[in-house]
Amino acid sequence: MTPPDIQAPERQGTTKLPDGRELGWSEWGPLTGRPVLLCPGAATSRWLGFGAAVLAEAGVRLISVDRPGLGASTPLPGRSLLDWATDLRHFSAVRALKGLRAVGFSQGAPFALACAAARVVEGVAIVSGGDELAHPAMRALLHPDVAKLVALTATDPAQAEAFFAGMSAELMWNMVIGMSHEADRAVYTAPRFAEAYRRALDEAFSQGTAGYARDTVLAMSRWPFELESLTVPADLWYGALDTSTVHSPDHGQALASRIPTARRHVVPDAGGALLWTHAGSILKSLLAR
Repeated sequence: MTPPDIQAPERQGTTKLPDGRELGWSEWGPLTGRPVLLCPGAATSRWLGFGAAVLAEAGVRLISVDRPGLGASTPLPGRSLLDWATDLRHFSAVRALKGLRAVGFSQGAPFALACAAARVVEGVAIVSGGDELAHPAMRALLHPDVAKLVALTATDPAQAEAFFAGMSAELMWNMVIGMSHEADRAVYTAPRFAEAYRRALDEAFSQGTAGYARDTVLAMSRWPFELESLTVPADLWYGALDTSTVHSPDHGQALASRIPTARRHVVPDAGGALLWTHAGSILKSLLAR
């Protein structure tokens, strides 16, 4: 397998919000391209993009934004998923991003879907996404360890947040590698990719662990919007070889059944890393709808 084309950000900066906070961001691709927001996976920050080799041809301006408390973005204690949608509404207005679409990878899925629910974006692609793990339909499908964390988050969210704050860049790397299929490990451990991934993790935890801990509580709680009411086009992408216990346990089957506009793609020879191995297909489908 050819390693994915990983490139450093072409442009970086921060954007000030009305309340004085700042959001850190990175960009790849032509400034004249159609804007696509990347909601990255757990604690991977604005340093790790995807699809660098296809952005120019696809006419995509890829923008990755650090969530509050991660990387270069100002913390916002107690924030919600809908606060993220509000932040991105301001962000897109300040930066004059017209026709914005979103890609949510792994733990970034609920953040991208929040933007879709709030109509901040005109379309969304969920790639190897986490499901609404606290939804009753998920209970019987969860790995026992994940089920315990979901239950703790529901009964004592403060304790759960304190537990998740024990994470670090090194522990995150080991967890991802440990739960990944060998096809994904081949992607993640390729030297250039591993260097970029680990830099993204280090940057994400540069302010401490509170931002990641809050993200994880939000992802493992009931989501404050109805998936059944989504009206923007939604593509769900999963690799049949994905063995991550925190991604959708049924490769998006239940998730697709709840989203009226969903179109589900399951790639038989791919794992959870298909954001990087199938970037062209993901972007083409997202822009075509």
